[in-house]
Amino acid sequence: MTEKEQNIQYTTISKHLTERRLKPAFDHLEILIKESEQPLFLDEWRNLEQTYSYMLKYTVEGIRDPERQKVYRSLIVSAFNLLDQVYDGSRKKFSSSLEYEKMRMQKDQIDLSAYLSDLEHYEFEDDLNSLLEEVEVERHKRAEGASELQQKIVNLFNHIWLSNKLNAEESDFIAGFYQSNLIAVPYKSFITSALMLSLIRYFDVTKFALLFDAYKNEFPEISQRALVALLVAFYKYDDRIEYYPEIPGRLALLNEDPEFKRNLETVIIQFIQSKETEKIQKKITDEIIPEMIKISPNLKDKINLDSLMDDSLGEDENPEWEKIFKDAPGLMNKMEEFSEMQMEGADVFMSSFSMLKMFPFFNEFSNWFMPFFASNPAISRTLDLKDDVNSRFIKVIDMAPVLCNSDKYSFCFSLNNLPAENREFMAEGMKAEMDQFKELQEDEELTEPGKKAGFISNQFIQDLYRFYKLHPRKGGFEDIFSWRFDFHNKITLGEILKEDDSILRNIAEYYFSKNYYQEAAEVFDYLLRNIEKSGELYQKLGYCHQQLNDFETALEAYKKAELYELNRKWNLNKIALCYRNLKQPQKALEYYREAETLDEENLNIQLNIGHCLLELGEYEEALKSYFKVEYLAPGNKKVWRPIGWCSFLVGKKKQAENYFQKLVDDEPNKHDLMNMGHVQWSIGNRKNALDFYKKSITQTEFTEQEFFELFEEDLSHLITQGIDREDVPIMLDQLRYFVEE
Repeated sequence: MTEKEQNIQYTTISKHLTERRLKPAFDHLEILIKESEQPLFLDEWRNLEQTYSYMLKYTVEGIRDPERQKVYRSLIVSAFNLLDQVYDGSRKKFSSSLEYEKMRMQKDQIDLSAYLSDLEHYEFEDDLNSLLEEVEVERHKRAEGASELQQKIVNLFNHIWLSNKLNAEESDFIAGFYQSNLIAVPYKSFITSALMLSLIRYFDVTKFALLFDAYKNEFPEISQRALVALLVAFYKYDDRIEYYPEIPGRLALLNEDPEFKRNLETVIIQFIQSKETEKIQKKITDEIIPEMIKISPNLKDKINLDSLMDDSLGEDENPEWEKIFKDAPGLMNKMEEFSEMQMEGADVFMSSFSMLKMFPFFNEFSNWFMPFFASNPAISRTLDLKDDVNSRFIKVIDMAPVLCNSDKYSFCFSLNNLPAENREFMAEGMKAEMDQFKELQEDEELTEPGKKAGFISNQFIQDLYRFYKLHPRKGGFEDIFSWRFDFHNKITLGEILKEDDSILRNIAEYYFSKNYYQEAAEVFDYLLRNIEKSGELYQKLGYCHQQLNDFETALEAYKKAELYELNRKWNLNKIALCYRNLKQPQKALEYYREAETLDEENLNIQLNIGHCLLELGEYEEALKSYFKVEYLAPGNKKVWRPIGWCSFLVGKKKQAENYFQKLVDDEPNKHDLMNMGHVQWSIGNRKNALDFYKKSITQTEFTEQEFFELFEEDLSHLITQGIDREDVPIMLDQLRYFVEE
């Protein structure tokens, strides 16, 4: 049985259970048990199936049972539990994923009875030895102790990650681990990641409970990881959670806390933002870096790079900067956009650090989730921290909120490849920037509480993104970043989000700003139906549907927005646009005429009026509109094309020739060359006509077939302008010979 077949069966059975179709669920579950060769589960399956058949029989016979619904829900839960066990057993046999490979290789489980006291003992010894830091032998002993402690923490991570259902001892241990004052905060947040990975792999109410507890932790490094983990689990198990009332119960309690709602909104938007990462990578690779390469050869000399650290450097702007960027005129705008994205928390460094995950540190699976902290023994084993530059660099990286933990480690391990003077230069520059950032962060925390928490959750989401996109064995894990993250459509969080229209509105606006029009439209539509009706919401809903090419729905929304008198000219233009796309030029013209009364000299309105008249066959009237555009904007080359075509259609062939000649002399497209051919033929210049037709096919992206299809559309106009229909096949055959030459 292949992994793909297992996954399909699991998904199918889960769907049947959540939709309360138990008969097909039991049928498929029996197949999965037999095909995965796990006959030990057949007895439990048979008991469940038999219990359900009895319940159905009693129900049909009309026997009253006040406990029936309770039994029914219990059956569904039991079926889910059995499905989890069968699916897990099947994957242990057949899966090639890293998780199940490690499970098969796993030795004895950790004895937790004294494990916490062992961990605390290391931390206590570390505090004691730090008092003797100046003694070299004690420093060495302390380093050994730190490495041993970290290995024990990694072992604990693996134990939790690879556990299916946590028993009472494990649950109590983890609770005590979080409560211990002797366990460092980074290790607590690290274990929170293990809980998340374990829960994604195997459903367990106890794991949910521990994550709820972790969210209440006083340290945001722990609470924000727990919140991210909870949201991932809520999304994955959304259809299933309703059968475990303790989960929505805990969530309801959290929902009474305004800070939770603020954090919830932040993390949801960060998940949506993560979907922008590939676009940002492409932008950096295709636009920003090529522009920088253009100027890099002369950059050093132009801005006198060697003198940047001069004490006499003033605060004035460098007058050479403008000259530098004239070679790459779009770079300044792109860099400003890059800076804005960085401040918004966008993942702008993914492409920069994607090649720096080859260090031995990342060979250990758990290190992809390790929070960055300067005293991590993995750093001291790689870098000489007695070197003042290295030591300062690590401290600066530690406080950088714009780098995720994974990238911070990559940065550290790449320091050995840099000359000392470069490290010094970078350390100074980064420290200055981080000091400013820290100041700004502290100010923002006063005006925007929760800003620090937002940085932490964003870093963790970026860590997860790197794991799911870059880990060598990523194919064995379901990529959570392929999910839609439409939390507003989910049962678990949907109601909470819909209770607070400000959160829902902010999510919709974020979708809208990032061009996720389908998702934005869903939320705008909900707000309009259930919360408030406003012209702006109707306009934005209409715009979303317009961008999705659903012009009928867009038109409906724009017409409702018309009732609110909000930016009426814009709205009239949008209604007209919809009518044009719905092939109703007469209705479109009515709205463009109305928009014209509000702005008589608007070029776009005049152009669109001309287009509508052209589509209606009113060529003389269309010409008037186009000439008005040319009069208002003499340098507008775009209007030459419709003037030339309308002139041809009304028989003003010389005028048409003049305008098409302007286009031919400028930058003609395939239509300009073809239309010039039409004009030349109509005035008797057949040889010229053939020449332009040939150029239309050979010099542009026109295929021969496309040319002839479009020619057929234009044929009636050619005949109207005096072309003999009998000459057409002869002319076209001559063109075919021309093209072959």
